Amino acid sequence: MIGVAGRRWGLGLFPLAAALIAFWFAFQLGRRFVARRRPHEGVWTVALAMFGVASLAMFYGVLDRWSTGEFRVFWLFGAVLNVPFLFAGELYLLAPRRVAHGLLAILVAGGVYAGLVIWEATVHVGFLSNSLPLGKDVFGDNSAPYRLAQFFSWPAYLLLLGGLVWSASKMGKQPALRDRTAGTLGIALGATIVAIGSGVGAGFHIVPLFSISLALGVAVMYLGFVRATRTASPRPETIAAAE
Repeated sequence: MIGVAGRRWGLGLFPLAAALIAFWFAFQLGRRFVARRRPHEGVWTVALAMFGVASLAMFYGVLDRWSTGEFRVFWLFGAVLNVPFLFAGELYLLAPRRVAHGLLAILVAGGVYAGLVIWEATVHVGFLSNSLPLGKDVFGDNSAPYRLAQFFSWPAYLLLLGGLVWSASKMGKQPALRDRTAGTLGIALGATIVAIGSGVGAGFHIVPLFSISLALGVAVMYLGFVRATRTASPRPETIAAAE
C-alpha cells in the first residue's frame, strides 16, 4: 500500500518535471534572445521562467504541505502572470512594436501591483494542508488575488490561443513554413493542455490531472518550439542545382 509520503512524491514528480522542462525551455529562449535580440524571445524567456518557478513552488507544496510563501509564489507566477507574459511575447509577432511595448509596460506595472496585493493578502492557512489548495479558498472567493487571476489569465489565454491559431492558418498556406506552422499549433496545444488541466484539475480537486497537465503541457509547448525553429533541410532539386 502506498503511504502518504509515496503519494505526495507521485504527485510532486510531475510539477518537478514541468519545472525542469520550463527552465530548460527558458534557457534555450534566453540564448536565442542574447544572440538575436528579438523581443518576443526575451519576453517568452521571462514567461517560461515564471512557469518553472510556479511549478517548483507546487512541487515543494505538494511534497511537504504548502507554506504561505510557496502558495503566494505559485499563485503570482502561475495563476496570474504566466499566460499574460506568453501573450505579450506573441504580440511582438502580430502587432507593431510600439503596441507590444505599450502592453508590456502595462503588464509589468500590473505585475508589480499584483505581486504587492498577493504578498500582503490574508491567507486562510487551514486550506494549505490540501495537496492542491484553491485560490478562492486560500485568499477568499471575492478577494483581490483570486479576482486578479481571472482578470489577467483567462482573457490572455483566449488572445494567446487566437493569435497562435491565426498565425498557423496564415503560415499553413506556405509550404516552406510547414514546420513553423506545426510548431505553432503545438505551442497552442500545450497551452490548452495546461489550461484544461488547471481548470478541471484544480476546480474539481483532481490533483493528478493538474500535476500531469503541467508537465505534459510544457513538454508539448517545447516540442512545438523545437519544430517551429527547426532549420529546413535543402530540397533535393536545390542540392542538384547547386552541384
